[in-house]
Order: sequence, then structure tokens, then C-alpha cells
Amino acid sequence: MAGRIRDVDIALVRERSPIADVIGEHIQLRNAGGGNLKGLCPFHDEKTPSFNVTPERGMYFCFGCSEGGDVITFVERIEHLTFGEAVERLAQRAGIQLQYEQGGYVPRRDHGERARLIEAHRAAAEFYAAKLMSPDAAPGRRFLSERGFERADAEAFGVGYAPAEWEALGRHLMGRGFTAEELIKGGLVKEGRRGPIDRFRGRLIWPIRDATGDVIGFGARKLLDSDDGPKYLNTPDSPLYKKSQVLYGIDLAKREISKRSQAVIVEGYTDVMACHLAGVPTAVATCGTSFGEEHIKVLRRFLLDQAEFRGEVIFTFDGDAAGQKAALRAFADEQKFVTQTYVAVQPDGLDPCDLRVKQGDAAVRDLIAGREPLFQFAIRSTIARYDLRSNEGKIAALDAAAPIVAGIKDPGLRKRYAIDLDRWLGFMDERFVMQRIGEVGNAQAGRPQRAPRPAPVDPHTRVEAELLKLAVQRPALLGPRFDALDPQAFTAADHVTLRQVVAAAGGTATAGHGGREWVDRLLEQAPDEAARVLVTRFAVEAIQADAHVEERYGAAMLAAIEAIAVDRAIAQVKSRIQRLNPVDEQQEYNKLFGELVALEQQRRVLRERAAGS
Repeated sequence: MAGRIRDVDIALVRERSPIADVIGEHIQLRNAGGGNLKGLCPFHDEKTPSFNVTPERGMYFCFGCSEGGDVITFVERIEHLTFGEAVERLAQRAGIQLQYEQGGYVPRRDHGERARLIEAHRAAAEFYAAKLMSPDAAPGRRFLSERGFERADAEAFGVGYAPAEWEALGRHLMGRGFTAEELIKGGLVKEGRRGPIDRFRGRLIWPIRDATGDVIGFGARKLLDSDDGPKYLNTPDSPLYKKSQVLYGIDLAKREISKRSQAVIVEGYTDVMACHLAGVPTAVATCGTSFGEEHIKVLRRFLLDQAEFRGEVIFTFDGDAAGQKAALRAFADEQKFVTQTYVAVQPDGLDPCDLRVKQGDAAVRDLIAGREPLFQFAIRSTIARYDLRSNEGKIAALDAAAPIVAGIKDPGLRKRYAIDLDRWLGFMDERFVMQRIGEVGNAQAGRPQRAPRPAPVDPHTRVEAELLKLAVQRPALLGPRFDALDPQAFTAADHVTLRQVVAAAGGTATAGHGGREWVDRLLEQAPDEAARVLVTRFAVEAIQADAHVEERYGAAMLAAIEAIAVDRAIAQVKSRIQRLNPVDEQQEYNKLFGELVALEQQRRVLRERAAGS
């Protein structure tokens, strides 16, 4: 059994695993100023980005769900790995050979269920790809050729062939050291009457990868008439593969999705291939299930859709009734995007793959360019079911379309579509149509309530927070002056805790210029998980000052908190003076009055310094 990974190797893994690059494989990050990056949190659903990354200190923190840590923590959480497995995964990514304290180097594949299953799927993908050139795979090669794909295209997408044998893949993988139990758990084989048998046989195979490029499952297309199974067969849900969260092609499309602020949703593997080869590299597809809420969450991390950033999600569907029904299902989830959503439907019913074969690459690009807003498509598809030549038909169409228009959250957009609906129906009475839509809107239940305004932040608490951020991120700016502060200078419970952690780590006077080493010292001194979350949060949260004025800002925050302490002392002296008789206790009275004058002078100086921020 392997021993513990050496600390020096763990440190090397952190050093060679830039946190922005690793996290950027899972979500789109944008510049947030002050050296920070920001994106939509992958650990909870949110409309606006609250997930912050600080490359300088190698930390991340979400101000929405309080999830935070370093690059190893992120991989642990996002991939559901143990600490050791996360280190091994990052080591493999960085090309680092790990050493263990008991017994030297141990290959990564010997550790962790997920790592084993990833290795098994990688080996399976290589096996299938090699078999595509075998004589038995001729029907598969013919299938690809008829759809306009050449050998290089198949290689680029990793397309393969599953031999029409009961145990071809299973024998191959078990010969590579994988157990039948592992292969069954990963969905590569299944239990037969006489032992494990291959799940896919005599089929064309597409490897399905996650956003990082790891193969996590397969899609298989029937080729032989003797195959009595469904046309398409997918890997079952497994520790790696969750069909409600998987998008085929996301590994190839994610960078272009982020770059172009566009995602194109198609229906099949060949459609994804056709779009990418035709110059639409933002195409992805669901795998054996309809497009749903979990898929939206995956896409939003790369689109980074928010109010000030208007991207596009374009659904492509066949022009037949089934395609229109699929588009209307997509409409039900439309407003879970903040970005704009469209539908691209080819009138003659051709999907992107067939369109490319018959009309060429430009026709695929034109299909996407000719997209129609999803609201418009949903409304017009609904009223098309009614006879608009009669008043009865018009009223029925209006009542059918009214819930769609009433459900549009943007009031301006809702009004514009109400006007369009009046025009499409031919009433030429906007007031009547808008009244009818309003009645439907008022009757619809479950509208979200407006969130209450957050309570204003107490100025004293803000000063405490800013000073502690400086203590964690820029300790050299504060030095021993911070350490000398009265412990009662901090009043918020979290701030008191963090001040104690800073003191336990030796104080800002011993922290040098800070950086990752100082944050690690603070994390080591944190007494519990709640305190570690505090350290991480304050290591990531942006300082409310530009870098070129941070030194002056630090002095101002110190002066401000010292002034607060002087305020407290002045109040105490005044209280004591009020209890004295200035005639009978003149000596004590004069002494306290002198202290008061000195304190007020000190406060004036400190406030002038504090105003320098």
C-alpha cells in the first residue's frame, strides 16, 4: 500500500498548477480588477458571478456559498476526490512524478476509484478508435463517409468501433489490469449469464468527454440490422457519467463558447461534428436525454451570462412537429439563462449534418446566422395551431399565447412581444391584448418575490474588514502597528476570530510581504473549519483601493480603527467627568479634563490620517 505523498511534492504540484488555469477548465473567468478574477460558481446555482479567484495567492472563494480553498481543494470538490487523488490528478496534469514516503513512486492509476475509471475509459476509447480501421468496421466507415466525414475527422473526434463480439473490450481491459467490478461500475461491460459482456457490440462509438477532456462515457450508434437494440445507446449513469449533466463536445467547444459568448445546442453526435467542421465550433449536444436545468448550469459557467454581458444560446431542432415540441420544451427553461436564447430551424427539416452533406458548410453557418428569438418562435408556433380567420380562433390563440408573454420577466421585452402578438393575430388593438395578457399574468402563481435590500454595512465593521484584508493580503503595509492594536478594536465576531489567528501566526510584523506562505501560516493556526473559511475569504476578497494607493490606504485604515478606540476612551473619560463635582474634586476633575483634551487632539490627528484614504 502506498504511503503519504511527500510535502515537497505537494508544494511542487501547487506551484505548477496555476489556479486560474485549472479553474478555467471548468468555468469562464473574467478580470475583476485588483488582480482578481470572477466567474459563476460551479458549486451552487447563481445568476450573477460571486466566485472569486486570486492567482497571486493561489486561492478561490465564493461569496455566495462560502466555498473556498486552493487549487487542490478545488479539484477535490469539483471532481469529488480525496486530497491524495486530487494531488495525483494535478500531478499528472503538470507532468510531475510523485514520490511517496513509504516505498517510492506509485503510478497514479493504482489510487482512487475515479482515477481507475478514468484510466479504463481512456484505454477503452483507444481500443475502439483502433478498431475503426478493422475489416469488420466497414459499415461504420461507410456510415461516416455517407455523412461527409473523412478519416481525419473521425480521428479528430475520437470516433471508434465496438467489435460485434461478446467480450472483446472486457478481455482487452482486464488484460490491462482492470477488474470486472471496475468495468461494470463504469458501465463499460455488464453482467451476462456467464460473466461480464461488452455493453456495446457492432456499433459506431463516440467517446464522451467532460470539460477537462477526460473520457467519462460513450455513445453508440446501431449499424447492423441484426442489432435489435435502440438506434442510439449510451453509457448508463455511473460515478463518472451523469447524463443530465453531460454535453457532448463541451471539451472542444468551451473556449469558443467563452470567446464568442455563444453556445449552439444540437441533437446528435454527427450534428456536433458537422457544425465544428463547418465553422460553428460552439456546438454541443445532450447525450440520450432532453436539454434540462443541469445542462444550463454547465453552459452558464462558460458563457458567464449576466445582465451586463449579453451572449447567445441557440437551439437547433428539426423543422417537423417533434422538433417544434422540443423547442417549446427548451422554452420552459429559457429564463434560467440571463443571456438571449434563439431557435434555428431548417424549413426543409434537415439537421446540421444532413444540411452539410446536401448544401455544404456555408449552409450550416447560414442556419445558425438565421436564428429566431426563442420567445418569438414559441409564440408563433403556438398561434399557428389556430384558425386566425375567425374571431373565435383569434381569441383562442391569444389565450394560448398569453401565458408565454406574461411569463417574460423583462417588462420592456414583455410589452414588445404583446405588441407583436397583437399584430400577428390581426386584432390591431394593443390595449385589449395587453389587458388579456395582464389578466393571465396576475393569475399565474409562484412569482418570485423581490429580494429585500441588504442591511447597510456599519462603518466601523467596514473598517475592521478592510484592515483585516490588508493583514492577510498585504501585511507589510501594517507591520507592528497592527499587532499593537487593542484587542477590543475588533467587535464583529468573525473579525475577532481572524485577529486572533493573525496573532497566533506571529502577527503582521513577522509576515514579510505576505503571499501564499503567509496565508498557509494563517490556515495552519486557524482553530477550526469556520476559521479556515474566514482566512480564505479574506485572502480573496478585493481590497477597496487601487494597488498604487494601498500603502496610504493601509495607514488610513489603521488610523481609522485607532480613532475608533480613542472615541471609546473619550466616552469613558467624559462619563467619569460627569460623575465628578468640579469644586469638591477639582484636582481629579482637572486631571481628567487634561486627558480629554489630549484624547480629542489625538482623535483629530487620526481622523485627518484616516481621511487620506
